[in-house]
Amino acid sequence: MRVEVATERLKERIYATITMIAVTAGLALSGHTGPAGAALSVTGTAAGLWLATLVSDGQAHMTVHGSRPDRRGILRSLYITSPLLLSAVSPLLLIGVSAMGLMAPRTALLTAVALDVLSLFIWGYVSGRRMGGRPAVALVAGVLDLLIGGAVVAVKLLAGH
Repeated sequence: MRVEVATERLKERIYATITMIAVTAGLALSGHTGPAGAALSVTGTAAGLWLATLVSDGQAHMTVHGSRPDRRGILRSLYITSPLLLSAVSPLLLIGVSAMGLMAPRTALLTAVALDVLSLFIWGYVSGRRMGGRPAVALVAGVLDLLIGGAVVAVKLLAGH
C-alpha cells in the first residue's frame, strides 16, 4: 500500500509540475505580469488544481461506491493530493526574489520554468535507474521527460503567450 500511495503522490506532483510549467511560461512570455500578479496566478493554479482533484476524487468515490468517502478516505485523498500544492513553491520563491528587486519578474518566471523542466528530467532519470536501466538508458528516459516539459513551453511559444 505504501508504494501505491507514493506512486499516486508522485503522479500528482508530476502532473502539477507540467501544469505549472505552462502557467509560468505563459506568465513569463506575456511580459505584463508583475510579482504580485504572478504570485496570485501561481497560487491560484496550485490551489485550483488541488481543489479540483479533491472534488473529482470525492465525486468518483460517490459514483463508484454509492456513498460519501469516510474520514479515512478523505484524509487519504488530502495526503495523496497535497503534492499538487508543492508545485507552487519554486515559482513563488523566485517570484519573491523578484519582488525584492533581485531579479526581473520575467527572469524569475523563466528560471522557475527551467527548474520545473529540470525536475522532469531528474524524475525520468531516476525512474530509468529504478527500473534497472544503466545510466545511458536512464539518461534517455530523463531526456524524454525533459522533452515533455520542452513541448509544453513550445506550445506556449507557438500560442503567442
